[in-house]
Formats: sequence, C-alpha cells, structure tokens
Amino acid sequence: MLMDISSEMIHSLLPLFLAGTLGASALMVGLIEGLAESTALIVKVFSGALSDYLGKRKALALFGYALGALTKPLFAIAPVTSVVLAARLLDRVGKGVRGAPRDALVADITPIEVRGAAFGLRQSLDTVGAFLGPLLATGLMLLWANDFRAVFWVAVIPGLLAVALLFFGVHEPKQNVSNKRINPICKENLMRLHATYWWVVGIGAVFTLARFSEAFLVLRAQQGGIPLALVPLVMVAMNLVYAASAYPFGKLSDRISHKILLALGLFVLIVADLVLAIDAHWMTVLVGVALWGIHMGMTQGLLATMVANAAPVDLRGTAYGFFNLISGIAMLIASVVAGLLWDQMGASFTFYASAGFCGITLIALVKRG
Repeated sequence: MLMDISSEMIHSLLPLFLAGTLGASALMVGLIEGLAESTALIVKVFSGALSDYLGKRKALALFGYALGALTKPLFAIAPVTSVVLAARLLDRVGKGVRGAPRDALVADITPIEVRGAAFGLRQSLDTVGAFLGPLLATGLMLLWANDFRAVFWVAVIPGLLAVALLFFGVHEPKQNVSNKRINPICKENLMRLHATYWWVVGIGAVFTLARFSEAFLVLRAQQGGIPLALVPLVMVAMNLVYAASAYPFGKLSDRISHKILLALGLFVLIVADLVLAIDAHWMTVLVGVALWGIHMGMTQGLLATMVANAAPVDLRGTAYGFFNLISGIAMLIASVVAGLLWDQMGASFTFYASAGFCGITLIALVKRG
C-alpha cells in the first residue's frame, strides 16, 4: 500500500510533467511507458527464479522496494526526459525484482486455510494505495499551484516507509534448501510445474485477454462529457470498489470452489462490458466501472492463491514469475486489439467484443469444471 501510494503519486502526474514541463512528445511518453512495463515483465521471471534458487524471498523483495523508493528523487530533479526514462526503468526493475518474491513470501508465511484471505488482503491494500496516491497528488497540486517537483519529493516518504516496514516488520520462515542449488528454470524443475499450474497460468492469461487496460475506462468516461479534470476520479472509483471487495472475496475463496468463483467473476465482467457498451453517460459509466472493480476483487487475489496452491513450495517464485510474464503479454495483446477495435469500430463495439470473448471463456471454464 505504501509503495503504491508513492508510485501512483508520481505516475498519475508523469505524463503531464513530461509533456508540459519537459516538452516531451506523446510518442516519447508512450515509449517511456512501454519500455518501463516491458522491463518489469522480463525481470519478474528471473527474480522469482532467483528467490527459489537462493531460498530467500525477503532480501530480494527488500532490494526491489528499496530500488523503487530510491528512484523517486530522480523524478523530482529530472531536467530532461532521458533522466525520467532512466528513473522509470529503474523503478520498474524494482517492481519486477520484488513482485514474484513478495507473492511467494506471502504464500510461505500464510497457513493454507487462510491463504485466499491473505492474498485478498494484499490485493486490497495494494488497491488502496492505487487510489490514495492520485488523490493525494491532486490535493497537493491544488495546494502548491501545480508544483510537480514538490509533489514528487513528497512521494519519497511513503516509499521509504514501505522499505522500513518490510525490513523491521516481516520475518522470513526458514527454507529447506539443499547444499546443491539447481537452476529453477532448468528442464528438470520446469517439469515439476504440473498441468494444474499451467492451467492456472492459461486461465489467468485468458482472463487478462478478456479484460483490457483500465485506460479504456478513462476514455469511455471522457466520451460521456465528464470534465477533463475529473476524469481520473473514474479510476479512483474503480479502485475503491476493488479494494473493498478483494478481501471479502479472498476469504470466500477459502470456503467455496475456485472455479465457481472464477466463473462468477467472468459473469460480472460480461455485465460490466455490456453496461459500458450501452452508452457513455456518466452514471452508466460509473455503474460499469463499479462492476469492473468487483470483477477485479473477485479474481485477482484468487488467481494468486491458485498459483501458490498449484506450484511446489521451492518453485513458487519461479511460478509467479512465469504467471506474471504471460499475463503481462496477454494484457499487451488485449490492449492493442482493444485500441484497434476502438479506432476502427468504436467504443461500444470494443466492449461488446470483450463481452463476447468473456462469454466464450466462461463456457470453456464451465465445461472443464
């Protein structure tokens, strides 16, 4: 939560800072974001495998969080776009390093009977940071007359608090690591990731293909005539619902079939897509965005739990790395396709197409069950 507050304070303002203060083109803004997210995806695979190889999660997670926190001052002092690019890449390396070891650490220290609740709580706190960060940034920009650099300096504080909390507050359980360490990505170990795990990876990718980037929710809200300054509040609303629903659904996942909950999550996404396709009036968009947030709360922590349950204990970091990589590639594909449909066929068709893909996925999920 603390690191998300820190990151979102900056990320919610960074495109405006690049274009307005540093004079960057839209192409440069897109290039910076694309390179940053690609870097995070690649690093996640290797950091997860390294945490399995070392038998240590906390040290890697701590390094990732510390790297993320220490990049924040670079945004505040950046005189040119190249410095922002370097800071963004380092920040995403930090995210990639900490992601899989952090999730594996959560699984390691949580009893299996409450693992769903644990991942739901992590997802809720993560999402709380995702809406508190932009809200805090907006308030400080109003207070300090649009002083981007001052806001970026404030963002350093929650980042450092996150590092301190992990260092002093989290104690890693001892792992049974043999003296002879083996590469977790070698053929012998990958064979230990059984069909159940790869099914979870596949279903996670399909879910991501059915749910493109939330940036399209913002575009839909803009079409409805919401004042430009208030459009980002659509994401705040979505994350509020997401945060409120993730923990209850995480607890529920400890008591009912995971496949049933996944199917219900897909059904909610179908309804959200249909609502968003109807028209762009702000009330309609708000309902669709709320349903989208409920879908996220139902499925994201659940998929993390399913990865933990399906992977061997000593390969959890590797398992999360591959899961994140493939889901990230699916998100890239989904967002590109959605963008093409949006340009060629319009917003409504894009959401109808997503609903159709969700329906096909739901039928396949029910038949397999």
